[in-house]
Amino acid sequence: MLKLFRKVRKQLIAEKKFSNYLLYAIGEIFLVVIGILIALAIDNANDNRIKREKEQVYLKGLKEEFDISKTKLEELIKVNRKSYNAAIEIVSLMDKGEETTSEKKLSDLFVTAFAYDIFFNPNNSLLNEMINSGSLKDISNDTLRIRLTNWISNIDDIANQEKMLSEERTNTVNVFRDQGYSIRTILDNTGMSSELGIPEQSELTSNLAVLESVAFENNLLLFIITSQSTETEHYNPLMVSLNSILETINNELEP
Repeated sequence: MLKLFRKVRKQLIAEKKFSNYLLYAIGEIFLVVIGILIALAIDNANDNRIKREKEQVYLKGLKEEFDISKTKLEELIKVNRKSYNAAIEIVSLMDKGEETTSEKKLSDLFVTAFAYDIFFNPNNSLLNEMINSGSLKDISNDTLRIRLTNWISNIDDIANQEKMLSEERTNTVNVFRDQGYSIRTILDNTGMSSELGIPEQSELTSNLAVLESVAFENNLLLFIITSQSTETEHYNPLMVSLNSILETINNELEP
C-alpha cells in the first residue's frame, strides 16, 4: 500500500499536477490521522477492558468481605440484644424482691448479661489493602468509593462506642464483686465450674441480696442504656450503610 502511495506521488510530481498532488497529500495526511485515531481507540479500549476486569476482581472480593461482615454484624446485634434484655430482667427481679426468684435464675441472667464482651470485627483485609495501595481509585463508581471510605471511619466510631459499653459492663461486674457477692456461685449454678475444672462449693453462697443493692442497680441501668444506644445509634445505622454498599457492589458486578 505504501509503495502504491509513493508511486502515485512521484507520478503527480513528475507530471507537475500540483493541485492534484495537494489533494493527494491532504488525503494521505487524513488517512494517517485516521490510522492514529483508530490505533488510539484500540489502545483505549484495551486499557478500559483491563481496568474493568481489575475492578471486577476487586468488586467480587469486596462483596465476599461485606457479606461476611453482614453476617457478623447480624449475630452481634442479636448477642447485644440478648445481653441487655437479660440485664432488664434482672432489674425487674429487683422490683419484685429476692424472695420471688431463685439463685439459679439470677446466675443464668448474670452470665447472659455480662459474660461476653461485644466487639464488631469486620472483614476489611481487601478494603484496607486497596486504601493503602491507592487502588480504591480503580473503583469507577464515585458513590461506592465514598461509601467505602466512610465505612472505615464508621468502624472507628463503633470501636469507641464498644469500648464505652465494655467499661459499663466491667463497672457493673465490679460492683457485684466488690460488695462481696460470689462469682463462684454463678459458675457453679451455670455449670461453668466443671467446664473450667473448678471444684463446686459444698454449700453455695447466696447472691440474691444483690437485688437490694442500689449501687448495683445504678450500674445495671447505665449498662442497659449504653447497650441499647450501641444498637440503635451505631449498629443499626452501620447495617444500613453495609446494605447500601452491598447493593451498589451488586449493581456494579457484571453477570
